[in-house]
Amino acid sequence: MQLKGKTAVITGAARGLGRACAVRFAAEGADLLLLDIADDLPGVGYPMGSAAQLAHTADLCARHGVTVLPAHCDVRDLRRVTSVVAECLDRFGRLDVLVNGAGIAAPSGRRVHEITEDEWSLMLDVDLSGAWRMTKAVVPAMIEQRSGSIINIASTAGLVGYRHFAGYVAAKHGMIGLTKAAALDYAPHRVRVNALCPGSVRDDPLVEGRMLSEIARSLDVRVDEHEEVFVQAQPMNALIEPPDVAGAALWLAGDDSRQVTGSVLTVDGGFSAR
Repeated sequence: MQLKGKTAVITGAARGLGRACAVRFAAEGADLLLLDIADDLPGVGYPMGSAAQLAHTADLCARHGVTVLPAHCDVRDLRRVTSVVAECLDRFGRLDVLVNGAGIAAPSGRRVHEITEDEWSLMLDVDLSGAWRMTKAVVPAMIEQRSGSIINIASTAGLVGYRHFAGYVAAKHGMIGLTKAAALDYAPHRVRVNALCPGSVRDDPLVEGRMLSEIARSLDVRVDEHEEVFVQAQPMNALIEPPDVAGAALWLAGDDSRQVTGSVLTVDGGFSAR
């Protein structure tokens, strides 16, 4: 029960890594505010997490005996972000952990000059500015209580470049920059900020993930072959599993990492070591 007595906010919680982190945190005793847009997003060429999926994540977490508050929230809307964080503080009285997991993989699949201005703005608004808005909303409470851990789910795309994914790569590189700058801003207040960089994460049906298959689709890789294609780039000859990332997030959320801030932790099977 590493997070007993703590409250965590997780964005992008309807499915994928957001769900994996939520269920792992619940198993370790954390009360939870689970956020997701829970609706489709114009400009993104695949279905977003749904209201039913968010409710299912909440149910999976509640089975561990913790208090769970699910809420529909678009991280592009600062007013809504501020409102749900205030509701969390009213309910729990504290806020210990933020996992910035909300993100999109599309629009992608084109060269830099082929990206429209709207597509560029949408990617950065969700994947980078969304993390900034959530940080802006939670940090005052963390400063007041002189403790907190912010975990930004970046990507190996925040460390290296990928063809035809300039918007995603730029957003994730920006997230790592935001992580380092925020870590220095809040270190005097004992608020820690770190980034997680997963590699190719398998679309586990248990968390209803679909990020890897959407990346494959943008690269014109056949869905029935995409896992084999991505495994070929993995030094450990295996895709990353959602629990691998959730376990790393748990460590960053807990007290065992109390002197860790401004760090970038890769969970990529050695991909970025080459």
